[in-house]
Amino acid sequence: MFRSLMLPVLAVCAAGLISPSGASAQSKVAIINLQRAILETAEIKKASNDLQAKYKPRQDALDKVQRELNDIQTQLQNSQGKLSASGEAELQARGARKQREAERLSQDLQDDVNRERNDILQRANTRMNEVVKKIAEEKGLE
Repeated sequence: MFRSLMLPVLAVCAAGLISPSGASAQSKVAIINLQRAILETAEIKKASNDLQAKYKPRQDALDKVQRELNDIQTQLQNSQGKLSASGEAELQARGARKQREAERLSQDLQDDVNRERNDILQRANTRMNEVVKKIAEEKGLE
């Protein structure tokens, strides 16, 4: 799940820059895949690695809670009819608490990763657009 959170999704797939020239019959055209250009930058690759490292302890904590929840569910299945009503109720209550904890940790982690990833992508997109604009001006593409 964590790895899928790290995969950035960018709404802008490609941008075309066309320069109509009134004096000549030819137009200069450049097509840029902004998504690919942004995702292949060293900045984005470093940011992705940094995000993974930053959120790894929280992902590990979530994994631990999920393993504990699985253990409780296994105990419930294996002890059907063997536990007293109060013992079974206690195990089910522990399972419900672990389930809520796992859901909360997962949602908090996802929200924080998404927020930070979107900030990083927005900054990178802004810088890439500045670079594209500068190159377009240098090449006579308007």
